[in-house]
Amino acid sequence: MDRNTIVGLVLIFVILIGFSYLTRPNEEQLKRIQEQRDSIARVEAERMALAAQQEKKDFELSQETDSLKPLFPTVFVQDSLKEEIITLENNKIRLQLSTQGGRIVNVDLKEYFTHDSLPLILWKADKSTFGLNFYAQNKQINTEEFLFVPNTTETVLNATESEKTLSLKLFSGENKYIEFIYKLAPDSYMADFSIRTHNMNDVIASNSSFLTLFWGVDMPQLEKSKDFENRYTGVYYDFLSDDVENMSTTSNEKETLSTKIKWVAFKQQFFSSILIAQDAFTDVALSSDISNEPGYLKKVYAEIPLAYSGNNNETYNMQFFFGPNSYPILKEYGADIELPKLVNLGWKWVAWFNRYVVIPLFNFLENHVTGNYGLIILLLTLIIKLVLFPLTYKSYLSQAKMRVLKPQIDEINKKYPKEKALERQKATMALYKRAGVNPMGGCLPMLLQMPILIALFWFFPGAIELRQKSFLWATDLASYDSIATLPFSIPFYGDHVSLFCLLMTAVNIIYMVMNNKNQPQNEQMKGMQTMMYIMPIMFLFIFNSYSSGLSYYYFVATLITILQTWLIRRYVNDEKLLKQIELAKTKPVKKSKFQERLEQMQKMQEQKRR
Repeated sequence: MDRNTIVGLVLIFVILIGFSYLTRPNEEQLKRIQEQRDSIARVEAERMALAAQQEKKDFELSQETDSLKPLFPTVFVQDSLKEEIITLENNKIRLQLSTQGGRIVNVDLKEYFTHDSLPLILWKADKSTFGLNFYAQNKQINTEEFLFVPNTTETVLNATESEKTLSLKLFSGENKYIEFIYKLAPDSYMADFSIRTHNMNDVIASNSSFLTLFWGVDMPQLEKSKDFENRYTGVYYDFLSDDVENMSTTSNEKETLSTKIKWVAFKQQFFSSILIAQDAFTDVALSSDISNEPGYLKKVYAEIPLAYSGNNNETYNMQFFFGPNSYPILKEYGADIELPKLVNLGWKWVAWFNRYVVIPLFNFLENHVTGNYGLIILLLTLIIKLVLFPLTYKSYLSQAKMRVLKPQIDEINKKYPKEKALERQKATMALYKRAGVNPMGGCLPMLLQMPILIALFWFFPGAIELRQKSFLWATDLASYDSIATLPFSIPFYGDHVSLFCLLMTAVNIIYMVMNNKNQPQNEQMKGMQTMMYIMPIMFLFIFNSYSSGLSYYYFVATLITILQTWLIRRYVNDEKLLKQIELAKTKPVKKSKFQERLEQMQKMQEQKRR
């Protein structure tokens, strides 16, 4: 770049700066320009505010008129309709239904109350949803958004009873409607429910193959312990040709069932809402989420496709059960559809004992002996312990034989060092055989009792008969008893002190001490005894928030076992027992037929070898 070019550029730059300086506005001109800009901004802001207000008014107006206009804007204006709440009730349940959506908004079990003595409400209006979804005129329709026309009829059955029927119709035109029909019989936990479509084939989208029935509930806390109640709360369903299953009760879960099901239940610890198909439901989508809202357990939801053929009239018949999870009641209402399996009786290999022994025995004592449930548990425990007494006696006797033989076992151990473990074992087993002692005799009777203990572990927390029944200091045998509330919460223990749980732990430790005195003492047994002492302490933490009826049962059962052990110990004399064993040694050992056949086979094989 030469000197002339540089000079030219500098002159252009100077001219531009000078022109900008000479043509800049003065202060008065700047003020006038700013006022113009501010005025334009205010006008624009006012215009936008007016537009927003008008848009809001238009939206509110549309919302107000949507619930009053017909299902489809071309026919049947519902200007005169307003929401009504209609009640169907008998001596067991009270159903409140709203014409807004034609749905149940309140389910009250009249015979029961919550743990804090409030009416027991399974559904609440603002915590439930129910209706149909489908397409019509390229628009998704949700029946909850519209008003139904009600009509109540009553059929007299006899001088004192009548059956009430409520029809709720959602009109789409003259003689075109969707109808929800609810029918409640007297003295029943069951309500019939039907959906009908009448002349809707030219309204519902022609390519629709199903209507979607949706049902959701926020399940309220009804019992004293929310955490414990949540363990028994969830979504259950019955496969048409299989067994009853359930979704997880401890985590959130979604599932679509491709197999046909007979019913779906929103089950809590002691009460259930069940929707039962006349034939079967297919492709049901379910979800269950743990609720973090105070006073609620889970949010549960079901979507059920109802096959739609596009006929003039189509009907879907169902039933609702709203009631207690009582085994006799569920058996009365649905033994053929597996409703009793909603009562959690434990794993299959122990549930039979609850189903065929404990429940009939419990009901017999309740109906024919006493109405005091603390005494019923006591009598139930006594009967079970008396039936099991032969096993208890056999177990003690086997342990006592092992104890009196311990000096002879010690002699064998001295004779055969550890290096000759096989010879030591053979000598020990020979001694047991001559003495007629089975080393497993003390364990097997106890193992046979384990299914019974586990069965009762499942029975008591789910027994609605114990719910809100008091005994001694326990106000509710189905929940924990509390003699003191702690100002803090102990991990795995809780913030209260259960006296029945403490008593159960104390008598278990006493029993362990007594039982260990009856055991032959060696290094291996000492290690096992230490573990056995830890178990009652673990139970103290586990059972503190469990059913007080269960802790009471284990307390009484262990107390009876201690008494039985004390009586057996007074009856069985170690010296006499040792003499009997020595006498048995002198007699020839009686061989079983199996042993005789085994020895014959061995002799034949030996002869062949020779």
